[in-house]
Amino acid sequence: MSELQLKSQRFRREREADWRRLEALVTKAEQRSAAALSDTEILAMPVLYRSTLSALSVARATSLDQALIGYLESLAARAYFFVYGARSTPLEQLAAFFARDWPAGVRSLWRETLIALLITALGAGVAWGLIASDADWFYAFVDPALAGERDPTASAAALRATLYHQEGSDGLSFFATMLFTHNASVALTAFALGFALGAPTIILLLMNGAMLGAMLHVFISRGVGFEFGGWLLIHGVTELFAIVLAGAAGLRIGWAVAFPGDHSRLEALSGAGRGAGAAMMGVVIMLMLAGLLEGFGRQLIGNDLVRYAIAAATALLWGLYFYGPRPAGAAR
Repeated sequence: MSELQLKSQRFRREREADWRRLEALVTKAEQRSAAALSDTEILAMPVLYRSTLSALSVARATSLDQALIGYLESLAARAYFFVYGARSTPLEQLAAFFARDWPAGVRSLWRETLIALLITALGAGVAWGLIASDADWFYAFVDPALAGERDPTASAAALRATLYHQEGSDGLSFFATMLFTHNASVALTAFALGFALGAPTIILLLMNGAMLGAMLHVFISRGVGFEFGGWLLIHGVTELFAIVLAGAAGLRIGWAVAFPGDHSRLEALSGAGRGAGAAMMGVVIMLMLAGLLEGFGRQLIGNDLVRYAIAAATALLWGLYFYGPRPAGAAR
């Protein structure tokens, strides 16, 4: 027997018990789950893993037999995912997103959210003032195809009729899909353009606010502002809040690029992206809910007071979910 073979056998004999124990733990976790391991086994696994890595390093450096090196590489790779990989199931990760990551991401954007809300309100105010002086300004802010029959030439009766129009279920499904696509594109664009120092995001928020202000002026000037408020807010609380949050996330990204502080721009962008990314994942969910409310609830519910009640309930729910007190264990 050669000297190399003797060294290999001695090396294996001195350490094989640890390798076999680590292999047994990994197999147990793979076949059942990491939760099947006892506390002692969980504490032992990182120690055995590091010992295996050390043995693998020695085996490579001394050119021991390739079969042993292959075995140790395979064992180390399998153990890695239990030592450093995710220890939660996809369902647990989803629950953590709703319970912790999403609300924490939104709360971290509270300054940008206020600014995005003010920018939207500014756009609405400017549009209102311009249309009050000249009704033709309405068409500068609202696409006639989107406005439909809701424009400055419409009578109060015609405007009121558009607020209580009933459609079949197929039409409602198409309407919900169309509006979700439109609103999602506005929100995602506001976020995506944030990297350009936030300027395109600000412009988009101003335009969206101007469209809102234009529509408000048309209905309020005809004396059907209360009815329009119910028609709008049943879905608008969720939809407009989602767009404002998307704008806030875009502003966070843009300002991280423009003003990185003591960090490099890449580090600042990475830090800003964590909270903003979680908020944007939630924005997509909010837009889906807004699409359902807009395409179904708003059309099927014709009572103004019920519409306002639903709007108030959604505002309360979002406010408590994002900004209400939370258990200490839910804080990040």
